[in-house]
Amino acid sequence: MAKPTPLSGFPELLPAARVVERDVVASLSRTFELHGFANIETRAVEPLDRLAKGGEIDKEIYVLRRLQAGEGEGDAGLALHFDLTVPFARYVLEHAGHLEFPFRRYQIQPAWRGERPQEGRYRQFTQADVDIVGKDELPFHHDVEVMRVMVDALDALPVPPVSFQFNNRKLIQGFYRGLGLPDVTAAIRTIDKLDKLPAETVAELLVSDAGATREQADRCLQLATIRMPDTSFVEAVKALGVEDELLDEGLAELAAVVEGCAAVDRRKVTVEANLRIARGLDYYTGTVVEIFMSGYERLKSVGGGGRYDALASDGRSTYPGVGVSFGVSRTLIPLLADGVLAGSRPVPSAVLVAVTDEESRASSEAVATALRARGVPCEVAAGAQKFGKQIRYAERRGIPWVWFPGEPHEVKDIRTGNQVEADPRAWQPPEEDLHPRVSTGSTNDDGSTTEEEQLQ
Repeated sequence: MAKPTPLSGFPELLPAARVVERDVVASLSRTFELHGFANIETRAVEPLDRLAKGGEIDKEIYVLRRLQAGEGEGDAGLALHFDLTVPFARYVLEHAGHLEFPFRRYQIQPAWRGERPQEGRYRQFTQADVDIVGKDELPFHHDVEVMRVMVDALDALPVPPVSFQFNNRKLIQGFYRGLGLPDVTAAIRTIDKLDKLPAETVAELLVSDAGATREQADRCLQLATIRMPDTSFVEAVKALGVEDELLDEGLAELAAVVEGCAAVDRRKVTVEANLRIARGLDYYTGTVVEIFMSGYERLKSVGGGGRYDALASDGRSTYPGVGVSFGVSRTLIPLLADGVLAGSRPVPSAVLVAVTDEESRASSEAVATALRARGVPCEVAAGAQKFGKQIRYAERRGIPWVWFPGEPHEVKDIRTGNQVEADPRAWQPPEEDLHPRVSTGSTNDDGSTTEEEQLQ
């Protein structure tokens, strides 16, 4: 059989890299659960007509079709989900009778998009979402709560500093309405292109696509340039001289979110109001956020979300919600490729139990059983080779300790060469050796990394 050709856009991590991914997922889960969010997992497929409602990524949806489908059968009307929000909306509608509202959920699982693979954008990727959904109403304070939870979660991760950049759709819509723009929705979609197009081009599009005058387009760009780490943005917006009740409501909500998130005890997360942030999806109705990672601005945002008041409805009840999504694969794979993050070893084993000869393998297995009974991950050597070869085998696998059965038993730290007598019923490796750990490094000016610390 010929060597398989890798599939572009479907990343597969080697064991040491999986140590990092699993550690990040576990850390996110711990934080979400500390805040009372329940974990769910939705199916991989959804009805195609539900997925295609958004309209913006129809060309990227992977459709299911049976290999033996008859002529004219076409697809099965099912497709792989491209994010976790649409499946969650369906989940809420389907299980509403069994849920207690407001429903607090987090979800960490793969999604699929048939787009052109590139750094940070993959055809299969893992996302982490956290949302609160109400029935018919959801008080605004949940906007602040969800954003604070994600700030807390990302601050605990072994990744470079991240920036939460907030805006509010009410603020944008109220400002545009106060200006008298004829097509507010088109204006929002156009402003959302500022990270891809020059300001002059965006101004021209506001005139051609949103019906703005040149003066109105200039005022829209003035609003989009306001970016502040505190609530001083409120006065900056008011200084532009536009008045509207919805604008005032949006200013108050954005100020509350910025203040609330700034109050979180943070080490490496920054918070700011950035009035360029619009998020083009129509279902956002209030708070919006995009998350950026220091040194990796080329990835654009690594997370985002906001308030949606009518994403899910069964005709009798509406289920408003607010949530944030973090791109686990989008963030980690570039960091792993650059050596910023790494797993300390590719195997869980902390100890390799050596085998003196095949006749005494049972004695080595007994040692391993005693170690495992106390939670020490270990494995027994594959063959009864010379001890030097067994030690080199442990080195290749990254196993820090080798156990030599006998009378007395001895265990060796193969990194230092230190060897001592030990009792398999009592000996314990140092805490830092018990499980693989995440190694973090800082990025130098030349792009190389410097080893800094190891985190559980």
